[in-house]
Amino acid sequence: MTHTNSALHDLTVAQLADLLRARKVSALETAQHFLARAQANASLGAFLDFNEEVTLGQARAADLALAAGSGSATPTLLGVPMAHKDIFVTRDFVSTAGSRMLAGYRSPFDATVVSKLAAQGVVTLGKLNCDEFAMGSANENSAFGPVKNPWDLTRTPGGSSGGSAAAVAARLLPAATGTDTGGSIRQPASFCGVTGIKPTYGRASRYGMVAFASSLDQAGPMARTAQDCALLLSAMCGPDPDRDSTSLDVPAEDFTQSLNESIEGLRIGVPAEFFGEGLADDVRAAVDGALRELEKLGARLVPISLPRTELSIPVYYIIAPAEASSNLSRFDGVKFGHRAAQYADLTDMYKKTRAEGFGDEVKRRIMIGTYVLSHGYYDAYYLQAQKIRRMIADDFQQAYLQCDVIAGPVAPTVAWKLGGHGNDPLADYLADIFTLPGSLAGLPGMSLPVGFGANHMPVGLQLIGNYLQEARLLNVAHRFQQATDWHLAKPEGF
Repeated sequence: MTHTNSALHDLTVAQLADLLRARKVSALETAQHFLARAQANASLGAFLDFNEEVTLGQARAADLALAAGSGSATPTLLGVPMAHKDIFVTRDFVSTAGSRMLAGYRSPFDATVVSKLAAQGVVTLGKLNCDEFAMGSANENSAFGPVKNPWDLTRTPGGSSGGSAAAVAARLLPAATGTDTGGSIRQPASFCGVTGIKPTYGRASRYGMVAFASSLDQAGPMARTAQDCALLLSAMCGPDPDRDSTSLDVPAEDFTQSLNESIEGLRIGVPAEFFGEGLADDVRAAVDGALRELEKLGARLVPISLPRTELSIPVYYIIAPAEASSNLSRFDGVKFGHRAAQYADLTDMYKKTRAEGFGDEVKRRIMIGTYVLSHGYYDAYYLQAQKIRRMIADDFQQAYLQCDVIAGPVAPTVAWKLGGHGNDPLADYLADIFTLPGSLAGLPGMSLPVGFGANHMPVGLQLIGNYLQEARLLNVAHRFQQATDWHLAKPEGF
């Protein structure tokens, strides 16, 4: 079977799934096509590992299942290829979390998100580059080299899910998994001109995700359209009580069911704090244009306030490093991962192993986290941060009394040059100001492409919903994408 109407890599997940189910293209042919594209574009730095034998074996199995098909009972994603951010552990692919500490590590099990997608017949193409232990906003912290933005190879794709965003934007695959702790799905989606969603905290199981900040980490899909994200999120979500105590006892939901609902009368909250000083004019213009388009579709813009937005940066950079310092204590060279080759005693082994295995940003966050949790500082820093976190969540609940969805920019600027922030980690931290509040509150949030800013770099619109309102966000995004074509734009040369 050969599909000649259009290049396979220009198809969305939904389009590809339709062709596979109609037997107009085979899963094997599709997997081979995307593997060839991914390997031919290795210089982008998006992929960290392939296992061709496993990938093609999964594709052949999908073809057998498609041939035996039972109509509507056939999983929608059967035979669709995608890849996983290397923060998810996988049995058949190396799992490094972008760190020298886990170089070459093979997990004895799959993460729940990986196994859920596999159960739907998804074909795994490989593992995608990310900031080390998901710590970063530029994908420059990976021990295996930076990822480049396909729109401009001298610029960052965003982070920490930069490999996922870049691979989707460059048409190396139709979709990928990502994780979002403080904006790590939404920001790279914005920088690379793709669509990504972080569900409500607890919607998707964290089992098998290499932990950074346990009260914040959440898995989500990245693809070209809201429809694709709805298909993938439906497969990824669901309770996992036996393996993830933070998993919500909320049944899996088909997010595609409400994709074509009217948004007539929808109240879209526009926070004053997201449009103040520091927001670049080019980003503001693209976001304003998107809001006007939503008004044309029947939505109503409502001015709101999220008064503690600025406090989200210090709060996040106390809570997240505190949890990271605890989570990363397991990497000591004893049971798995890197171990220093030479050491005098056990303490010396710990020190040398961690000094060699962790990168600078990870060490920085471990030290900050250890400090704020230490005796004499816990009450002054960590406890206060948790109190303000609750206030930030309360601000959102007050806002939702006036609106249904909140909209604004994802980041203050378009993607900056690789190395553009030099040795100034604070510049990276400040770039997260619009994504951190929703993360701290545990709310669902997404980014969708709405235009271009300076140097023809993509700009994303952020939508933030109330708890468990993913379907509403996806519907708003889908209606916008039906009326516009920003999501169809692709970088030159790909």
